[in-house]
This record gives sequence, structure tokens and C-alpha cells, in this order.
Amino acid sequence: MSETHLDLRGLKCPLPALKTRKALSRAAPGAVLVVSCTDPMAVIDIPHLVGQTGDAIEAQDKQASDAGAEVLVFRIRKAGAA
Repeated sequence: MSETHLDLRGLKCPLPALKTRKALSRAAPGAVLVVSCTDPMAVIDIPHLVGQTGDAIEAQDKQASDAGAEVLVFRIRKAGAA
């Protein structure tokens, strides 16, 4: 199945959640969306969004970027056929 990377680093709340919702609405069932963002509120907003849409977070991670900012990475699978 397809995997799409969405780089939302530098965007502030609510943009990461809104852009993730838009990308999920366009994704085919079973597709994977990998979202990278630096907004600390995303750790709350993205899981909440995924709970509302019925999709699934397969993995969630924190990574350090070259600029020293903490990058939150979410691996989300669109609900539907796998």
C-alpha cells in the first residue's frame, strides 16, 4: 500500500491537525501517512484527530532534528481495506 510523507515542521496549532485531516481525507483506504511536525500540541491534537476519523496510529516517535527542535513523527493508517 502507498505511504505518503507529510512534512509539517514549523507549523503551529491548529495547522498540523488540519493538514493531516485533509491528507487523510484524500488517502485511499489502507494507505499510510507519515506526519512529521514540531508543534508540541500535535502530541495531543493528532491522536485526537485520528480518534475522531476512525483511522489508526501505528507508531508515534520523537526525534531530534539538525536544528535542535524535537520532531514528532506519527505513522497513521487510513481506515478501510489493508
